[in-house]
Amino acid sequence: MKPDRLLRLLLRFLAVSEFFALAAVFMPVSWMAAAHGWLGLGEFPEGPIAAYLARHLSAFYLIHGGFLWIAGGDVRRYAPLIRYVAWSGIVFSVFITVIDVQAGFPWYWMGAEGPGLTVLSVAMLVLLSRSLQVDTWPDKEG
Repeated sequence: MKPDRLLRLLLRFLAVSEFFALAAVFMPVSWMAAAHGWLGLGEFPEGPIAAYLARHLSAFYLIHGGFLWIAGGDVRRYAPLIRYVAWSGIVFSVFITVIDVQAGFPWYWMGAEGPGLTVLSVAMLVLLSRSLQVDTWPDKEG
């Protein structure tokens, strides 16, 4: 399979996975608390800030997913932004790993979140690089 097609599929897969965050935007706080406990994260914090942050982060995932969906439609056109998102993901993965360790998150959370984002971001960079090396791109003038 061509690297541009693989990159498109990766971006679209990530976008769809982020679209599932829509549920948390409208989810009752009691459901958030149940999920929080089920994940082994202890008791969900009381007070408006916890629900506020959970809903806002979920809404941000929707926005990010929308960008990934659009970028996946034309990887050559959006190459600079895809590269930025990938490099930002690598840097961000370092920050979130440190935050996860300091916060005392479970090993499975820390192992999936930071390193997972690094792997996906590196895959984006590799596929983008290979996509831009292909000589068969349609001529923009024609």
